[in-house]
Amino acid sequence: MNWAEAGFGVLGQHVRWADLVGNVCALATVWLAIRKTIWTWPVQLAGAVLLFAASISAHITGNALKQALFGVLAVYGWIRWSRRLRDGAPLAIRSATARERVALLAVLAAGTVVVALLFQFLNARGLDVSWAPWPDAYIFVGSAVATWAQGRALVDFWLLWVAVDLVGVPLAFRSGLVVSGAVYAVFFVMVLIGFRDWLRQSRTLEAVTA
Repeated sequence: MNWAEAGFGVLGQHVRWADLVGNVCALATVWLAIRKTIWTWPVQLAGAVLLFAASISAHITGNALKQALFGVLAVYGWIRWSRRLRDGAPLAIRSATARERVALLAVLAAGTVVVALLFQFLNARGLDVSWAPWPDAYIFVGSAVATWAQGRALVDFWLLWVAVDLVGVPLAFRSGLVVSGAVYAVFFVMVLIGFRDWLRQSRTLEAVTA
């Protein structure tokens, strides 16, 4: 057993340490994002590394690729927010424009189709990259789009996470990642709180600058 598979048993289920600690980081990331602190991104990067290892050991390639992309996007968000939070200024959050929303949804839809077909192609070649290509692809692309929108401080990224969680919860449980499944459920509640707070603050900023 490698380190990514190391863990302990709870009610007949094997809980991986990498999955547990990685998801603690993921939960902390959401809490930090609600508070709009720069620590959101280094914590997300640490969680991505751990969850990448857990996903590889569970043979969920789409989720593993999602975590790898999270690592890259965490660096992107870190740089973007560092520039915006310079000199102690508050993070300037805003709602996406109609054009941006159409673009986000178009990338989500098209990306899901492309990635799912890629997974199916690789599965047919005997590589066994994913046992659930379509939901796996949707979670991968949706998470990437949401994190990119978060890096740009768009309020709408919270709604994208809601859409991802609705698929992520059942898929994680069916994949044997019990902790991830439970955390996805907690995410759902935290994401709704984050959306409410960011939307309220963005409207206040828009009223001040109008």
